Amino acid sequence: MASTTDTDSVLTARHGTTLVITLNRPDQRNAVDLAVAEGIAAALDRLDADDELAVGILCGNGRGFCAGMDLKGFAATGRQPWVGDRGFGGIVRRAARKPLIAAVDGFAVAGGFEIALACDLIVAGRDARFGLPEVKRSLVAAGGGLLRLPRRMPYHVAMELALTGDPMDAQRLHGFGVVNRLTEPGEALDGALELAAQISVNAPLALRASKAIVERSLDWPAQEAWDRQAEIADPVLASEDAREGALAFAQRRDPVWRGR
Repeated sequence: MASTTDTDSVLTARHGTTLVITLNRPDQRNAVDLAVAEGIAAALDRLDADDELAVGILCGNGRGFCAGMDLKGFAATGRQPWVGDRGFGGIVRRAARKPLIAAVDGFAVAGGFEIALACDLIVAGRDARFGLPEVKRSLVAAGGGLLRLPRRMPYHVAMELALTGDPMDAQRLHGFGVVNRLTEPGEALDGALELAAQISVNAPLALRASKAIVERSLDWPAQEAWDRQAEIADPVLASEDAREGALAFAQRRDPVWRGR
């Protein structure tokens, strides 16, 4: 396992074909300042640029995943933790082209919950808690939480999170499908690595295309959906990897993906 430190605030480590991105401000509850946002953005750039990487995992060092924006740091410096078109945290408006898993232990609240929601899947410890407490401070959860939650859970439950500002536990969110997998407390990263291993054996072109279709099709007009899907799927179906997948199946062996 090769490991590098991108910044003091964000660490990256390779686990085979998986890149683990760790928020590393445990004394600040992994609150997001500009350095964290830039570190996340740089790690996502690396994930997408490296053909040997298939999946990314985002996790937090210490007792929790992320407490959201570093309000004390913002008050002191005036620097907002936004990075270009990626938005808050270097992720909420544009994440990665490749699959991304949030591994949440402890808590993911405010912008921390929104960062987790910007990922494609969430693995959480049974005792983890999630919430959007912004309304308690006359703020608005404008980092994607209010946009994404109604698409991923029942309307009235999303409203409960948005309007009370109270946290909700991982087991309840698992029941609504917001959390994909539950683990024992402290083992979310291990669970995320297991899920990443299941994903990364699949063909890289097909993974990226499948993610793109699921993400984008929510906004496609019904009369255009098939054509837009074909624009993404057809190049994959005509690829060398598609032929390799069929041959491997016929020959009863594991496929060897080349990403072309």
